[in-house]
Amino acid sequence: MQSKSYLISDTTKEERIALIKSWIPEDEVMDGCDIDLWDMYADYINGTKEIAECNAAFKAEYYTD
Repeated sequence: MQSKSYLISDTTKEERIALIKSWIPEDEVMDGCDIDLWDMYADYINGTKEIAECNAAFKAEYYTD
């Protein structure tokens, strides 16, 4: 079984939006959390950074605050 690629070159903007939407819990688990997945992955959705780059930028910011 081959897994789907989530690279920008292999997805449409609509597919990237659907992927991020699938990560947002429906039961308000993240209430009170300062992480906004839409902001965190905006560059991925818009096709300017891969998921790994967004994750690395977030991790670096998290550790330097």
